[in-house]
Amino acid sequence: MAISLQDQLLNSGLIDKSKANQLKKGKYKQTKQQRNSKTTQTDEATLLAQKSLSEKQAKDRKLNLKKQAEAEEKAIVAQIKQLIKENAQAKAKGDEGVAYNFSDNNIVKKIYVSEKTLQHISNGKLAIVKYDSIYELVPAIVAEKIKQRDASYVLLMNDKTQEEANASDDPYADFQIPDDLMW
Repeated sequence: MAISLQDQLLNSGLIDKSKANQLKKGKYKQTKQQRNSKTTQTDEATLLAQKSLSEKQAKDRKLNLKKQAEAEEKAIVAQIKQLIKENAQAKAKGDEGVAYNFSDNNIVKKIYVSEKTLQHISNGKLAIVKYDSIYELVPAIVAEKIKQRDASYVLLMNDKTQEEANASDDPYADFQIPDDLMW
């Protein structure tokens, strides 16, 4: 079995026992300090790693929520577009129908509709919706579905109950409005 260097030096008389003990204690203290400092260093490294991981997870969560919101918005727009395309009513050409005026962002717009369609718009059976700067006529039920998803697409939707209530309170109900009067 090999004898340690310290024991060999002691046996040869080059160092004395007190000097050997002093060196041994110094070496023990040094290793103990290194172990303690490594522990704190590893704790700090672990804390930094955990902090960066939690920051990354929070950032990823925010990004995922944003992507999810964008996907939901796209899905809603696609649903609205599909509702409008599937339920669009036929409009009359310029000379064939009557011009119906409505407002879009404080700008008066005009579409040409038949007499029957004009009555349906006035009675609240049809509504005017806008998608990609195109105005379409859709049934009131479909307009309600569109309004639930995004009300900005519905430009004009007359309410039947409101007109009936106005008719009962109208002091001019006895006077007939001429048919050829348009605004």
